[in-house]
Formats: sequence, C-alpha cells, structure tokens
Amino acid sequence: MSTGVLVAIIVIAVLIVGLLVFLLPGVRARARHRAEARELRQRRKHAVSEHREQAGERAQRADVAERRARIAEREAERERAEARLHEERASLHDEGLADDELVPTERSEGR
Repeated sequence: MSTGVLVAIIVIAVLIVGLLVFLLPGVRARARHRAEARELRQRRKHAVSEHREQAGERAQRADVAERRARIAEREAERERAEARLHEERASLHDEGLADDELVPTERSEGR
C-alpha cells in the first residue's frame, strides 16, 4: 500500500470519528426526548384513567344520594299527610262532628 492510500484511510477514519463525536450527542438527545415524551404520555394516560375512575365513583355516589333524598322526601310527604289527617280529625272533634267515635256503640259494649 502506498502512503497516499494510508493517509486517505486515516483521514476518512478521523472524519468518521469526528462525525460520530458531533452526531452522537444529537442522537442521544433525540432518544432522550423520545423517552421523556413516551413517559409523559404514559403519565398522562394514568392521570386520565384515575380521574375518570374517580368521576365514575363520585357519579355513582351522587346517584345513591339522590335516590336517598327522594326516599326521604316521600317519607316527609307521608308524615305531612299523616299530620294533616290528624289535624282534620282534631277539627272534627273540636266541632263536635266526630262524637260518634267517642261514644261506645252497642257492638263494642257486647264484646
């Protein structure tokens, strides 16, 4: 081999090493950036799933609370109706219109 060929091989080797030295940090940076982006996507998916799970649980608890509130409202309505019934009976007795309920009948005396 001639000296010119050896010099050309050495120059090419130095150029390749120089290119690798300058290009490798960029390649590493891009790989690191892709890894960070992938990790961010995974964290984002995890956060989304957690929030959706919590939203579902809270919606379910809200439905149960609404059902209990409807039941309580019906019970309150029933109690108000009972109170009105007793008030009406009190008015009848007050006006003397329900005295027959207070006087023993022949049937109840025979028992």
